[in-house]
This record gives sequence, structure tokens and C-alpha cells, in this order.
Amino acid sequence: MPQLEILTGKTYCIKTFGCQMNLHDSERVSGLLDSLGAFEAQDLEHADIVVFMTCCVREAADTRLYGQCNSCKSLPAPPSGKRVIAVGGCIAQRDGEGLLTNVDNVDVIFGTHAIAHVGELLAAAFEKGERQILTNEDEEHGATSMPWHRASNYHAWVPIMTGCNNFCSYCIVPYVRGREKSRPMEEILDEVRILARKGVREITLLGQNVNSYGRNIYGKPRFAELLRHVGDTGIERISFTSSHPKDLLPETIDAMAEVDAVVPHLHLAVQSGSSRVLKLMNRRYTREHYIDVIDQVRARIPRIALTTDIIVGFPGETEEDFLETLSLAERVAYSQAFTFIYSKREGTPAAEIEDSTTREEILDRFNRLVHVIEHTAYAYNQNFLHECVPSLIEGPSKKDPNKLQGKSPWNQTVICPIPEGLHVKDCVGKILDVQVDTSRTFYLAGTAQGLPR
Repeated sequence: MPQLEILTGKTYCIKTFGCQMNLHDSERVSGLLDSLGAFEAQDLEHADIVVFMTCCVREAADTRLYGQCNSCKSLPAPPSGKRVIAVGGCIAQRDGEGLLTNVDNVDVIFGTHAIAHVGELLAAAFEKGERQILTNEDEEHGATSMPWHRASNYHAWVPIMTGCNNFCSYCIVPYVRGREKSRPMEEILDEVRILARKGVREITLLGQNVNSYGRNIYGKPRFAELLRHVGDTGIERISFTSSHPKDLLPETIDAMAEVDAVVPHLHLAVQSGSSRVLKLMNRRYTREHYIDVIDQVRARIPRIALTTDIIVGFPGETEEDFLETLSLAERVAYSQAFTFIYSKREGTPAAEIEDSTTREEILDRFNRLVHVIEHTAYAYNQNFLHECVPSLIEGPSKKDPNKLQGKSPWNQTVICPIPEGLHVKDCVGKILDVQVDTSRTFYLAGTAQGLPR
């Protein structure tokens, strides 16, 4: 067993790629390093420990990781004289030692199931000067049991389950995150109650498919029940991701409508508007089913903000299939969409499908889709013009430090000048009412009304 004391006084920097689950994992790794006496550095150059938490859903993430790792070779040595580079998350779980084919300066590789052992692996790398690799599953110790270093004091990620049972034909996640495992409901509620007592105002419930929460331990999904109980904890805002259309039950929609703290925003990934392509994707719903679910949601929550993920250029997608995606996007009128060009992932069934569609055709479809999404997003935000919108302030605007940036319950970015006599620090983590006088595609802007609360 390596001497963990070797990490005391070391500095660390964590770079995170990918989804919210990766952000949560990074906060746990940071908390663990804090508990072992390490200190967070502001940048890679001043860090004794560099940790890359990775995503392998799209090829661009691999390329970005390789570039970042290789760039570390040109960094000056840290004050301690030795820098240890670690790669964790989905790429580490998928590739293991094979990661070294593309980057040769990595000292520690730890998979998605080995996060609790990061301290031991890093200590061994410092102590022995040998590469440490651990990707096998640890059933008893996971990220949820580790110390926590949250990125903010007002928001927290709360994982309710890990893994995925869906096996969409394009997706690598079930192979690197494993099968669905739900946390006991009381364990989740205890965590949320503690967060509420500490002043956290907003939580995001995390899972690869939150709608199937509880199935593996209770025999049936109990996500609607969980939402209602979390709503009783005193947390002011509750959001969740990701939500699968095939499992969005009427009782969950009812809970969303009836629990005041649940924000009026639903991210429901459609991926394609063509039933034929959805079958190839193994999504297990049709275009008609998806639209029916959307109609049910809107009937209960009329002003809900609907966001989605859409893949363009899935192998075998025809122009007719794509036109069905365009018409569905217009029909649903999303307030935002994450649009992606299909990225081939080795080891998934879709990687075996032959496709003759040219890159030019796919790019043309992608641009046409983006145009439709921008139109529906702009139209949705016009509904808030001249209204007063409660905004949870996150910090200064990225474009203007004299303005505040926050998030509305409808997941919109909201910009406003700092109220007279106040500073940014007086507002961060508080809710400020903003009278909207400008509605754009990607944000709302206006003037603060009253003081932050």
C-alpha cells in the first residue's frame, strides 16, 4: 500500500471533458485530493498532479485529450520537481493501457469504476515512479461515497444512478459505465437534505436515464416518487438529466407539474425524427410516440422549455429521413438543441453499418437543422419579452464583467447590469428578478428589479 502522505502539500489541476456525470466525478476526485492534503492549482503549469476526466461519446473528445496530454510535455517542471499526469473517466475505462498508443506521458489511468482509488494510484506513481493502471470494477466503493469539492456553493450535482441498460446502437456509454445501478432513495434524500441545510439552492439529479431510476432495486421505476420527496427537502430548484423518451411515464409528468421546485425545463433527447432511423439506433420508440409524449408534457406544463439532442448523418440516414427530423424539430419548437454530426465509435453496432452519404451532404443537413433550431429558440424566447424573470446568478457575464449572468427556471441565460451599490460577489448564488427588455436566440437581457434574495 503506497503512503498517501506523499500527496500532502501537492498541487492539482483537473480538466473535465464531457457530460454532467464527468463533472460530478471531477468534483469527487477534487474532494478526495483535498482530504489527502493536496491543494487546487489554478492552471496546469503550477500543478504537481494533472487529472484529465474524459468522455468518449464523440471522437473529438479523444483528439482533445491527446492534444492536452502532449502539450503537458512542454510545461516547465512544477516547484516540487515532478508532475504526475492521470487520465480518468470513459476513455480510460474504454482503452486502459491502450491509451498509451496515442499518449506516452501518462502516469495513471483509472476507469469509471476505480475513482475511489485515485489517491492510492497517484501516491504509488509518485513513490515508485511506475505507471499505475486500474480499470476493473469496484462494486462497494464509488464516486458517490467520496469526499466532495463542489464547483459552486449554490448548485450541486446529485447522482441517483449510474450506468445504462439501453444500448443505443451508436453509444459507447453502457460499455464504459456499466449496467444501471440505482442508489437507495433514502440515501439520495439524506444527501439532498444536507445540501439544503448547507444553503444549496439548486440541484441536478443525474443518471444516464433518470426515468428508469429504481428499476434494479425496487422492481419498477420510482423516479416520480423520488421527485416528490426531493421537492419536500427545501431545495428551491430541481432539475434532472438525462431523460429517455421511452421511459417518461405519465406519473413523472404529473410530478414535474405538481412539485413547485421542479423547474419547467425538460431535456428529452430525440436523436432523429425518422422512425426508421430510430429503429436503427435501437431507441425503442417511434416518431409518433415521441410527439405524443411531448403533447402530454405540454398539456400539463404549457410554458415548459423543451431541449434535445439530435444526431445528423447517422449511417443510412436518407434525405427523406432527415426531412422528418427537420419537421419534428419545427413541430416540437425546441428552445435549445445540441446538434451533432454522427461520430463513429468502435465497438458499437452502428460502427458496422456501411454508409455512402458524403461529408458535404451531412454538413448541409447539419446547417439546415441548426437554422431551424435557431428559429424555434428565438421564437420561444420572445414569450418572455417584457416579463420579470427570476434568475439564479452564476457570476459575471463572460462578455462584460460589468454585468451579471444567471439562469432562469426555463434554462435560459439571463444578462443584466450589476445593481447599483453591489458587487458580483453580493449576487452570486442568489436569485435576482430581471425585467426582460431584450430576447435573443441564446439569451435574455434586461434590468434588475429589487435586490438579490
